[in-house]
Amino acid sequence: MVRASLGVNPWSVLYEGVQRHCPLSFGTVNGLVGAFVLLLWVPLRQRPTLGTVANVLVLSFASDLGLALLPAHPGPPARVCLLCGGVLVNGMSLAVYVGARFGPGPRDGLMTGASAATSRSIRFVRTLMEVTVLVVGVLLGGGVGPGTVLYAVSIGPIAQALLPRFAYRTAEDRRREQDARDRGGPAAGAGAGGKGGRGAGRWEGVPVRSGRLLPTRHRP
Repeated sequence: MVRASLGVNPWSVLYEGVQRHCPLSFGTVNGLVGAFVLLLWVPLRQRPTLGTVANVLVLSFASDLGLALLPAHPGPPARVCLLCGGVLVNGMSLAVYVGARFGPGPRDGLMTGASAATSRSIRFVRTLMEVTVLVVGVLLGGGVGPGTVLYAVSIGPIAQALLPRFAYRTAEDRRREQDARDRGGPAAGAGAGGKGGRGAGRWEGVPVRSGRLLPTRHRP
């Protein structure tokens, strides 16, 4: 998305907006916002894990590697392809590493935690997050491009569509899903509130066909 030069993701818009109002570097703002997001995990009963740390470290390395490999200043057709490919690959990478169940990064942990706590779909929660962050970033003076808007409205649906295909399931998870199918009831993970309902409780888990979270361990 950086090489496409058609707009960065909503969180980068937020970082840029914050920069306009305080003498901090982009990286420092990134770190401070990430720390604040981790604090939002507390009421959701989320805990940092191996995947949380790996997310931060791998993203930093992968970003530098991608910028080194991709040519700067591509033509308009290439920029459009880079933008669309970047959004799609970002959604796929989210599904792969969250589905591995080693733990999500700060923003993705907020997404999965809020989805589990409210019994709302990944699509709804992630889109709400991205649009909210984008609006705040714009109000603070961050720059927006067409790619920013595309990312905000598409990353949630992409993540919901791909997570069930990459999610690791234990034997117990598969048994629970099979039992639900045998009973003719809603897919496992639809939550205690049923389709579109609430009251699913706070779980660690991965989404299934409904786009909600498959419970793997109840927290006390």
